[in-house]
Order: sequence, then C-alpha cells, then structure tokens
Amino acid sequence: MAGYKDKDGGVVLSFNGSWVAWSHTAVAYTAFLSALVIGSMLHYHKIVKNEWFGYPDEWFPSVSATIGDRYPERSLFQLFIAITSGPRFALVGLWYILTRKPGHALPKFVGAMGLFRTFTCGGWTYITSTDDHDWHDIFMIAYLVATLPWTLGCIALSPPNPKAIKYRKYIASAFFGTLVPMVYFFLQHKIHRVPGAYTVYAFFEWSLILFDVAFDAVTALDFSTFEVVVKDVKGATSGYVQWLPK
Repeated sequence: MAGYKDKDGGVVLSFNGSWVAWSHTAVAYTAFLSALVIGSMLHYHKIVKNEWFGYPDEWFPSVSATIGDRYPERSLFQLFIAITSGPRFALVGLWYILTRKPGHALPKFVGAMGLFRTFTCGGWTYITSTDDHDWHDIFMIAYLVATLPWTLGCIALSPPNPKAIKYRKYIASAFFGTLVPMVYFFLQHKIHRVPGAYTVYAFFEWSLILFDVAFDAVTALDFSTFEVVVKDVKGATSGYVQWLPK
C-alpha cells in the first residue's frame, strides 16, 4: 500500500474494483463459518437437534439452527452480515455499471433482482426461524426464487471473459443441482421422519451457501477493469492519496 501528495487535493483514495468482490466474499464466508464453529463449540447438541431427532441420529446442524437459535453465534453472524451489506450493494452497483447498455432492459432487471436479493437476505437473517418461522421461510424462499433471474441474468450479461463465464456456469449448475436433493431430504425428514435425513439436508443447505457466495466472487475477474476513486472536489483534505494493492 502506498501514498503520495496530490497537489490539487483531488484523489484521496483509489482501489481496484476487484476488492469489492473479494471483501464481499471474505466477510460473507466469515459470517457463516464463524457461526458454525462457535455454535458447534458451545451448543453442539442443541443445534443438531430438530423436532424429531437429536444426536447421534442427527449430527450436523442446519444453517437456520446455526445462525438463528443461540447466542453468541447468532449475534456474531448478524454482525458480519451487516458488514457484508456494504460491499454487497457496491457489487450490485458495479455489476450494473459494467453491463448496462443504452436501450437494453435486462441490466436494469438483473440489477433490481440483485437489490431485491440483498433485502430478502436481510429478512431471513434478522428474522430467524426462532423469531418467526413463517416470515423467515417467506424471505428465504423469495431469496431463492430471485436467485434464478440473478444467476441466469449474470451469465447472459457476462463480459467476454471466458474464465469468468466458465466459473459462473459451473457454480450455477452446482447451485441449482443441489436444490433437488436438498428438497428431497427435507421431505424425508419433515414428512417421513427418517432419522439422519435432516443432517444430509443440512449438508446440501450449507453447500448452497458456499456456491451462492462463490458465484458472486467471480465478479472479481470482471471488476479488475475498474478503478474506484474517491475525490475531494473542494480541497478539504490534505491531498494524501491512498492506493490499495491491485
């Protein structure tokens, strides 16, 4: 990281656009994985238990039980998700700027879906299954439904970067392919009350989280073309320019 004096008091901060994607990825993964580690250490037997079975029939916690049932993992998760919202909104905004074209409605629609997903994520994050199971599920389902146009739209609008397009297609296929067995094992648990089915369901549920965040991490390959600049247009700062590494 380096800096220098800008005699005009203009640019005071500059960083490559890929940092938006990487910061979003790092903080989002930290939110989920920190809750999983802390929850497993402090409340393992409680978060693996469901309405039908507990340990040892069920031995891996679901996402909802991990992030919403117990303190302090619930608070830790919500703290990091709040931090994630900053780079998340920036990611959606940069993607719209990168893909917009005069007379084309698709970039606007995809951008709107990106914003909608961000707000619905806040819904199932801060209204947990313990608080209100119905609204938690409504926001979660809305998030998953909006993921379809967001994912397909991002693939359709991808700049001509073969590496990024390949990664998006692979991750999207893994994400949507995971939904079918996840629903199957959820029904095995909920309707047929099969011991251990919820644990298998939980693995697929966590896989969705990993794939979802990874899909948006691919934007780092496209955002490398951007330089995000903060300018002091009135000369109120000392004019010391801070550059983040490429």
